[in-house]
Amino acid sequence: MTSNCKLNLRQYELDNQEWNISVNLRDMLKIFKHATLFFSCNTPSISTVIPAMDHIDAHIATVAQDMDLPVSIRAALAIGKKTLNRYYNKTDHLEVYSIAMVLQPRHKLQYFKTAGWEDNWIETAQTIVRKEFD
Repeated sequence: MTSNCKLNLRQYELDNQEWNISVNLRDMLKIFKHATLFFSCNTPSISTVIPAMDHIDAHIATVAQDMDLPVSIRAALAIGKKTLNRYYNKTDHLEVYSIAMVLQPRHKLQYFKTAGWEDNWIETAQTIVRKEFD
């Protein structure tokens, strides 16, 4: 399309560096596409939210360490991580997430331990469940 001189679009043609940034951005955004499709198409339960956020967080943290990525992509990753943390923080204020995780047979408190959560967070989750069901 940009090669057709009659259209006057040549100025909008991407150079190699811009194509590389586009490819990197596409690859970086796949994790969000997969999460969106998972939560939109399947029948996720509330106990899958925190593990999904942990998976996205770990992916972003790993990719962000790649110094071969353009600065613009690393900046976008930092913004994405900040946004994810803002939503993750909201799960701290809703006890239903802790309750769902602890009562989920696949997770229980072991998920938090395996994920490296601080002991006081694990104790808080346990206290929330006991308070709710005792």
